[in-house]
Amino acid sequence: MLPGKGSLKADHKTSKLNGISVLKTAVLFGANASGKSNLIKAIDFGKKLVLRGNKPEKPIDYPKFRLDKQSSTNDSRIEYEIQHKGKNYAYGFTFNNELIKEEWLYEIGAKKEVKIFERNFSNKEIFNLDYIIQKLKKEEERQFLRFIAKGTPNNQLFLTEIRTRKVKENVSKIEDFLNVIDWFQNSLKVILPDDKYNEGLKFELKQDVELLTTFEEFLSYFDTGIDGVCLEKVDVENIDIPKPLLVKIGEDLLSEKSESIRASIISKGNTTYFLSVKNGDIVIEKFMTKHKVKNATSPEKFDTNDESDGTNRIMDFIPLLMDLLKGDNVFIIDEMERSLHPNLIYDLLDLFLSKSTGINSQLVLATHESSLLTQKLLRKDEIWFVVKDNFGASRLHSLEQYNVRFDKEIRKDYLLGRFKAIPRIGNRNKLTAINK
Repeated sequence: MLPGKGSLKADHKTSKLNGISVLKTAVLFGANASGKSNLIKAIDFGKKLVLRGNKPEKPIDYPKFRLDKQSSTNDSRIEYEIQHKGKNYAYGFTFNNELIKEEWLYEIGAKKEVKIFERNFSNKEIFNLDYIIQKLKKEEERQFLRFIAKGTPNNQLFLTEIRTRKVKENVSKIEDFLNVIDWFQNSLKVILPDDKYNEGLKFELKQDVELLTTFEEFLSYFDTGIDGVCLEKVDVENIDIPKPLLVKIGEDLLSEKSESIRASIISKGNTTYFLSVKNGDIVIEKFMTKHKVKNATSPEKFDTNDESDGTNRIMDFIPLLMDLLKGDNVFIIDEMERSLHPNLIYDLLDLFLSKSTGINSQLVLATHESSLLTQKLLRKDEIWFVVKDNFGASRLHSLEQYNVRFDKEIRKDYLLGRFKAIPRIGNRNKLTAINK
C-alpha cells in the first residue's frame, strides 16, 4: 500500500527504504459478498503455495471465478510488493491449474529495478538466472543452481524449490531469495475470522514475568474484568480430548532428545491445553483467567470457555498487537471487529498507529465497522472500498479518488452510498410472500 499525495498523518508511513515508504494501515470496507474475504484468501493462497508447494503431478488446486466463462481458460496472477531485510522486492507468478506460466523476482527502488530472476513457460520453460549466476564465483555453485532450476516441476514455484532443496547449504549469494522466503514464513500473517494467533505465547507467560505483566496490563487496559491469567495443571481424565490423540502427542514429545521444556497445543473451542515434558513425564496444563472475588482474598479461576466471545477475541489479539509493535510484521485480518465493541476495535487500530513511530509493521483489515470511517483516525489513502459489479467481479478504489476535504466526516456519506461498497437493498414491495 503506497502512500498517496496527502501530507497529513505522516507518521502513518514507514521510514523510506531505498526511496520507498509504505502505509502502515489499510482498511477495506464493502458490502457482504463484495469480495473482501476473497482478496484475503488469495493472499493466503499465494503464501501457502510458496511455503507448502504443490504435490508432483497434481493440479494446482484453487477456485476460479465462476461467473465469467472466459475465466476457466484464463491464467491467474498474484504479485506481492515487499519491504524486508533492508530491501524492496516485487515477487509474483502467473499460473493455471496445470502449471506455473511465469514467475519473477525484482529488487525495486524509487528510480530503478533489478531483475533477480525470471521464469517463463511458452513452448518450453526458460529460466533467466543471469543476475545470480554472475555473482557466483564457483562453477559448482552455478551448476547446482541451474540443476535446481531445471528440476523444478512445472506445477511448482522456483522459490519453493529454493526453500525445500537445501540450496542455501550449497549456493552462496542467494540472500534475495532467502529474504523473500523469510518474509512469507515469518512476517506475513493472514488471520481468518475463526483463526487464533500465537497460542504458544500463553505457555510462555509462565516462564516470562515481563511477558506476563504486559499481557495482563493489556487485559486491564481493554476492560475485560480479568485480574490475571495462569496455567492450571489438569488430570487427563478431565479433558474432553480423544485419548488416542493425547497418547500420540505424548509419544511425540517424549521422543524428542532435548531435555528442555517443550509443549504441544490443543485448542477445544475457546479452551487451550498445553502438553509438555517435565522430568520425563507428560504434564497437561490449561490456560485460565483469574477474577477478583468480593469479600475474598483468593481469585476465582475461570475456564476461558466461560469468558465472553469478545474477551476471548481480545486475548487472541494481544499477542498480535505485541508482534505488530515489535516491527517487521504484516497482518492481514478478515472481520477483525467480530465480537468486539466498536470502541475497542477503534482503539486497537488507534493504539497501533499511535505507538508505531519508527516501527515498520503493517496492518491490513477487512471490516464492516463503519465507526472506523473517519479521517480523525485514518488517512484518505488508508481507506479502501470493495465494490462488486453486476457480474460478481470485485474492484477496489480508495477514498483518495474522491474530492473529500481532510476535515470532512465521511461515515454518513458512506452509509448513504456515495462511495458505493454498500448493499444494494431491493424493493420490499416485491417481496410477494410478505405482501399478501
